[in-house]
Amino acid sequence: MSKLKMKSKRCACKRFKVSATGKVRYAKAFKNHILTNKNRKRKRQMKALGVMGTTDGRKVRKLIGEG
Repeated sequence: MSKLKMKSKRCACKRFKVSATGKVRYAKAFKNHILTNKNRKRKRQMKALGVMGTTDGRKVRKLIGEG
């Protein structure tokens, strides 16, 4: 008799990545359009992936199926 496996939420898998140390990374918002009104520093900082906090990170790891 096989055990049931928990399905991962596909929307979460597409939006978040888990690093090797277990931190949840995500792409920052507001960088797709109306970029002429945003200064160069702001656009450059939005390129980098953000790191999620521990509380939300635990929830996201559960959705992805990593924890």
